[in-house]
Amino acid sequence: MILLLTIIFFFSCERRERQNNITPSVEPSIELSAEHEGFAETELPDLAEAIARFSREINTQGDLDREAFVEGFWRWIGSEADLPERLIRNIAASALESPAFVMELLIVLQQDPFTYRLVDKQHALPFDYEPDDLVPLVAGAYRLSRDGHMLRRIAAEALQEMAEAATADGIVLVVGSAYRSAARQAEIYAWQVRTFGQETADRQSARPGHSQHQLGMVVDFSPIDDSFTQTPASLWLVRNASRFGWSLSYPENYEEITGYRWESWHYRYVGRDLAAFIDKYFDGIQQFALQFIHTWLAQAGG
Repeated sequence: MILLLTIIFFFSCERRERQNNITPSVEPSIELSAEHEGFAETELPDLAEAIARFSREINTQGDLDREAFVEGFWRWIGSEADLPERLIRNIAASALESPAFVMELLIVLQQDPFTYRLVDKQHALPFDYEPDDLVPLVAGAYRLSRDGHMLRRIAAEALQEMAEAATADGIVLVVGSAYRSAARQAEIYAWQVRTFGQETADRQSARPGHSQHQLGMVVDFSPIDDSFTQTPASLWLVRNASRFGWSLSYPENYEEITGYRWESWHYRYVGRDLAAFIDKYFDGIQQFALQFIHTWLAQAGG
């Protein structure tokens, strides 16, 4: 995975330097924001060495061949990920324009892998999967619909931070649902089928193993129904959730993509870097970004 990204990164760096009439250096410099200094110290020296090695090996290739390689590579990944053409085109253009896209992807891939794990109707978690760092949620900055809600620690901390910011704006967030085991999801799904029928149940409830709630990084904010859409809490989350690493999983008019009807209350913690990546390159649609990363790991990363 790192080797392919290294090649792409070098091509993008070199193209940008050519556009600025700068002679490509043997070892291109890499700059990251202060929040990623740890990543730069631990990962980038090896990456820089690999870039320098590849720079020597590919110096004889023509510019058009290199640009065609970069564009063709990302278009292939986007196509395999079933992305719409507009996103494929934008991603390829971004990768050609500068190394930023590749570096942001590399940073996302340093996160806990469950933050970008694709869990949907086609991709399941093991039935017995249960996070080992679940913590109980404690009412304070946010409210709870009942006792017993749990999240993974990183998600609980992010929820606390987001709820404090919401409270400062006069908004109270209410947690209606959080972690669910596959066994609990099986009970909910069976009830949905009995109550609404198979077709409706499959539009609004995941089968066991296929629920994002099993990750321990999802919150359904209350009320868990369509009335949530126009509440002050919902409007605040639409504007602010991604700043705290939270992403709406099932947006309006994307049922054919996500497999589920619009759920304005269902937010998944993906981390700040991935949330920004989703907004910047995937029109804010979580499913597209997760499909892309899943395909990259399967097809390119091994």
